[in-house]
Amino acid sequence: MHYVDSKSGETYPLAEPRWRGKSGAHVNLADAPGLVRKDIDASVNSLWRYRKALLVDAADAVTMGEGWTPLILGEWDGVPVHYKLEFMMPTGSFKDRGMTVMVSYLRSRGVKSMLEDSSGNAGASLSAYAAAAGMRCRILVPETASYPKIAQIAACGAEVVKIRGSRQDVADAALVMSADVFYASHNWQPFFAEGTKTLAYELWEQLGFRAPRNVVVPVGYGANILGCDRGYSELIRSGEIARMPRLFGVQAANCAPYHAAFEAGVEHFVTTPVKPTVAEGIASSKPTRMREVLAPVRASGGEIVAVTEDDIVRALGMLARKGLYVEPTSAAAAAGLSQLIARGAIAKGETTVLVLTGSGLKASETIGRLLKLDARLQA
Repeated sequence: MHYVDSKSGETYPLAEPRWRGKSGAHVNLADAPGLVRKDIDASVNSLWRYRKALLVDAADAVTMGEGWTPLILGEWDGVPVHYKLEFMMPTGSFKDRGMTVMVSYLRSRGVKSMLEDSSGNAGASLSAYAAAAGMRCRILVPETASYPKIAQIAACGAEVVKIRGSRQDVADAALVMSADVFYASHNWQPFFAEGTKTLAYELWEQLGFRAPRNVVVPVGYGANILGCDRGYSELIRSGEIARMPRLFGVQAANCAPYHAAFEAGVEHFVTTPVKPTVAEGIASSKPTRMREVLAPVRASGGEIVAVTEDDIVRALGMLARKGLYVEPTSAAAAAGLSQLIARGAIAKGETTVLVLTGSGLKASETIGRLLKLDARLQA
């Protein structure tokens, strides 16, 4: 196995940790063999039950029991839906799925100090796994990031650096600092997607070794789309499933570069206006892997959709009244599902999974304001 330079096609051995190629472009991982159902270690109640499919030796695993999250059946706008509760991870977001594999790989290759940029959840996850691994890390965050997320990062011992400006300004600052410390960006280092591919494996196993017809996820940089594409592709090659689920990515209309490119029929970045959004976890104005996210969405028969701020807040309240207390980023995916159901793109007779990525406990002050909860509280 090896890295592949996304621009030049040059390959690099996995023995040397890297986050980009000599061309300056991001690197991907070559196709992995995957596994068949008899390879699953059912005695392990974490994503490491799929260790035979992972390009990291389980003996090197830095794990806190992440993965194997609940999949519950409910309904949304009158359509049966399976809710995948990814917010029930050690640090409260799906990011732990990618982080356990990425940090395990980097530590096994001798990396001792890491740099990451994040709107909050990835930083919280990396800081926790760095602490568990005995590694140092520096996390760059937007100065507007929610305090609970910043507190979570700092509590685990990470160095927190606030950057003025947009989410993209934070990423740009990290690129400058990467000259001095290994850039363990979940958006650049492909071992993160090696971890998120286990979402596909879990859904396959939890649905009785069947692939769903539709998977709906919020999209910022696209880690869950990348993971689903990689995981389900491996299951197709191993003969365990016949086809890829339709992949649907949802963006906030205020920051929707993937949606703009999808609508334009291209697989490269398209300049589009950007405004603040309550879905801070997907406020990524210039994602790294445009082609790798858009191509599988199109090939699967899925879409990238965009939802308004009002749509997100409405879905946030609807989810909470079902007992699903998630952050606005997760609610964006539910708002997108509403749009898809309303125009018939997703129907009742299909197996549909809605991936809920982050806990509402990370954004309670914001949620209280958005849902006007103070007005409902009695003295």
